Amino acid sequence: MEWLSVDFLIALMNIVLIDLVLAGDNAIVIALAARNLPKAQQKGAVLWGTVGAVIIRVIATIAVVWLLKMPALLLIGGVVLVWIAYKLLVDKKDHAIEAKPQLWPAIRTIIIADAAMGFDNVMAVAGASHGSFLLVVLGLIISVPIMVWGSTLFIRLLERFPWIIYIGSGVLAYTAGSMLTGDLLVKEWFIANPIVKWGLVAIVVLGVLLAGYWKKVYGSLVSINESGHLTIPPELEHGADIQPNDSFEAKRDEKGRMILVKSRG
Repeated sequence: MEWLSVDFLIALMNIVLIDLVLAGDNAIVIALAARNLPKAQQKGAVLWGTVGAVIIRVIATIAVVWLLKMPALLLIGGVVLVWIAYKLLVDKKDHAIEAKPQLWPAIRTIIIADAAMGFDNVMAVAGASHGSFLLVVLGLIISVPIMVWGSTLFIRLLERFPWIIYIGSGVLAYTAGSMLTGDLLVKEWFIANPIVKWGLVAIVVLGVLLAGYWKKVYGSLVSINESGHLTIPPELEHGADIQPNDSFEAKRDEKGRMILVKSRG
């Protein structure tokens, strides 16, 4: 891939977007880990914790880029990335991070938390880089400052314009499709059959987006079972903090819609 070619710039844009949609809330984790420090030390914890996290992420991503050059591993990575793209749409992330009152323990917490959360990011960026270490480094250089200092704004944008997540998931699914058709075991066959290649990529992208949308919309709906009892999906149960001993009273809101008001028994 030539430097500053159209393909290079598109791949770089994809990596930056992947970094943002997958790691946009990592800065929240950083803030949580440093929140109990004195104000004078918080910036230092954020800075050095981020530096350590980026170094580990660069090393891990480059290692995965190298591994994905081996036969069959790109196929495996593509399947994993399809799952990551789907989970991006349906998962609710929980930031259960312990705040540390000392500088170095806070930095250590930031690095460990980022490394633990970063597998999906590493896999996605490695797949989108097309084997280019330069793209990996440039993507991180561009996206990390945005992730750290602009995370709050970016997360607000995601809340206001949820379709951004679908764009990010689509990019991930496209990357997964490219990985599935670009493995050494099948690459030549797909080159000889481009219609099949792009058909498969389109199926992967549309399949992930439709499955994620279906799960998000219909996976949170309350249904009535054969006994006439309400069946509440786990996502809604967790989000609304509904417990087995809760009782409800049926009322109507200002628009005349039936609502259930919860009261703990």
